[in-house]
Amino acid sequence: MKYQLIATMAAGFESVVNQELKALGFTTQSDNGRITFEGDEHDIIKANLWLRTADRVMIVVKSFKATDFTMLFDEINAIPWENYLAMDAHFPVTGRAIKSKLHSVPDVQAISKKAIVSRLQDVYHRRTRLPETGATTKIDVRLLKDQAEILIDTTGDSLFKRGYRIDHGGAPLKENFAAGLIALTPYRANDPFLDPMTGSGTIAIEAAMKARNIAPGLKRHFAFEQFASFDPQWLADARENARADIKNDLELMIMANDIDQNMIDLAKLNANEAGVLHDIQFKQLAVKDFKTDLDNGIIVANPPYGKRLNDQTKAREIYKDMGQAFIPLKTWSKYILTSDLEFQTYYGQRATKRRKLYNGYLRTDLFQYWGKPTYKK
Repeated sequence: MKYQLIATMAAGFESVVNQELKALGFTTQSDNGRITFEGDEHDIIKANLWLRTADRVMIVVKSFKATDFTMLFDEINAIPWENYLAMDAHFPVTGRAIKSKLHSVPDVQAISKKAIVSRLQDVYHRRTRLPETGATTKIDVRLLKDQAEILIDTTGDSLFKRGYRIDHGGAPLKENFAAGLIALTPYRANDPFLDPMTGSGTIAIEAAMKARNIAPGLKRHFAFEQFASFDPQWLADARENARADIKNDLELMIMANDIDQNMIDLAKLNANEAGVLHDIQFKQLAVKDFKTDLDNGIIVANPPYGKRLNDQTKAREIYKDMGQAFIPLKTWSKYILTSDLEFQTYYGQRATKRRKLYNGYLRTDLFQYWGKPTYKK
């Protein structure tokens, strides 16, 4: 069965997710915060299993005009919910309304829930309340200018939850955000790669997973596994094919440094869980002490912002250290994420390009310094 699907992502990563979906063979349409595409059940599995930078994949079950609650109820009640929801399914309904006659979100949620319950009671021949003791499937009802859109979440926990992170320490980047940063660089598996303030290791781990073509969803579960019409063998086959596609014959040069040995130990645990511990050279090292004879490398750094340290002065000293260590590396390209818009002043060099991204609700800039490699990529 063909479905209209959307992939959602953090603001600023639309083009990255769009390219990922095209590489997976989908025809796409891009919009703010979402990419629309079509696919069947196997495509839902493929998108969830392989998307590195998206947040989730949702089915657009139905779109229709709704100017009163009777219309809303009837249209939602007509949807074949039994294809998605077992008799005991737990299905929370979220809602939002913008510039619509049906502006009360609690009422939108309540009417939508009632319509779904009524449909399932008829299908499952049940007059008492539905138990809702089974697996959770989230349903989202969105109203924009009286146009309703009914979405079913196929993902469950956000796609950033890969399943390899044992612990994360302080304030780490989400895995899909780290993968997005890497996707904005020209990194290839034969390039030297440096994560100079690795923390819990996320950037280095995501680089290794990308280089080895390890599907990011290989070690986790998804909401679609609980759909009434889902065959578990489909996912088992997709996982088996994904494991066969892993590139095991590569020699990678990925360095992950941190001044804190405790964070190095933690990052190693996470890398081991992800299956890439042997691909990453972990080292306790301050940024100012980094030196290399390697050429044509990529640096992706998530230094402290000052907000996170509550000490902007200390953060800016680190930016100076980064400039002294990295500016002499002429063949290397550097990508540095921070919310400090004065970063360039303390780093000591103007960026080739800046890109605005949102790390959660915090506006950050990716300061890009393009190197001059001694070979063509």
